[in-house]
Amino acid sequence: MDAPATGWTEDGTGRSADAILIHRTLTEISPVADQTTSYFYALLFVRHPELRELFPVAMDVQRDRLLRAILTAADRLDDPRALAEYLGELGRGHRKYGTRPVHYPAVGEALMGALSRYATTTWDGATEAAWVRAYTAISQIMIDAAAEDEQRSPAWWHAEIVSHDLRTRDIAVLTLRPGQAYPFLAGQYTAVETPWWPRNWRHYSFASAPRPDGLLTFHIKAVPAGWVSNALVHRARPGDILRLGPPTGSMTVDHSTHNGLLCLGGGTGIAPIKALVEDVAEHGDRRPVEVFYGARSDHDLYDIDTMMRLQRTYPWLAVRPVVSTGPGTGGGLMRGLLPEAVRECGPWPEYEAYLSGPPGMIRSGVDVLRGIGMPAERIRHDFFDGLAATGPA
Repeated sequence: MDAPATGWTEDGTGRSADAILIHRTLTEISPVADQTTSYFYALLFVRHPELRELFPVAMDVQRDRLLRAILTAADRLDDPRALAEYLGELGRGHRKYGTRPVHYPAVGEALMGALSRYATTTWDGATEAAWVRAYTAISQIMIDAAAEDEQRSPAWWHAEIVSHDLRTRDIAVLTLRPGQAYPFLAGQYTAVETPWWPRNWRHYSFASAPRPDGLLTFHIKAVPAGWVSNALVHRARPGDILRLGPPTGSMTVDHSTHNGLLCLGGGTGIAPIKALVEDVAEHGDRRPVEVFYGARSDHDLYDIDTMMRLQRTYPWLAVRPVVSTGPGTGGGLMRGLLPEAVRECGPWPEYEAYLSGPPGMIRSGVDVLRGIGMPAERIRHDFFDGLAATGPA
């Protein structure tokens, strides 16, 4: 994305004039983000009630995602490459919601109304102009990305459940057969919609590398008050039809390097880690892969048999189960927190790290890896519950 033609005079920090004004607005509304979000949706649905049907009936999870995505994009205004990548992914992903170019002005109108109401000390004519320029650029990138994607991919894929394996009382392994070819890379994830909760999409990682038979596998954990996850674990059966969004995510293997892979998988976060191991094997690599598989107890290591079978198959693979409660280190089982186990076994020179699991584990894992000297560019993860998991725009 080229920088906007106006409002682009840099100050001593290297930020553009527009970016400075936008950042001030973001700082001011941060303490009242909930009120700003509620007002934003109120304006959007009152002024444009026809847009309500693009959103799920219950807005508990959706409520702050759209506005949060816009604000995140605006704050990246001075990083055109990162902005284009972020918005391109959003634009492509939003096709599954039925988003059209005509919808963007309505969202922009509600955005300006919410910001002007809650950014009471920083909002003026110059700030409004900066936001208009930023939102115009943001929406155009998303529109262009969606239009380009429409030429080569459907907005969503139908997929039939062919097997449903309940591993624990709240974890199921689902295998799906998509109705048409579904291209993806090991380490990526997609959005899933069930027939029981229309327009409620949740993100899940692929639990295997692409297979010759085209089948897709997911590991689903039912979480409290999780409508989609509970439906997939406790209600879904073979023969049910789900909808899948496009594949996305950057936690993929760089096969141009011979660095080792250091993989941290917490809970069902082991799913994409397993896919990465299969990907390395399929490429014929012989570089070392170290997998730390964490859970609360040994009972929660629901896929440990699969991982240990892979370890027996590939001499370059080491699997280290880690539990936070339960017995000690018998049988190779480590006790403690997953990031701390990684620290104890470090420092991991010449490794690239891949992290998947609960947000807290990812945060602490990144902190540990940075603390032992691993460069940020060698640490990869996809934060599902972060800003990438957005609703329709």
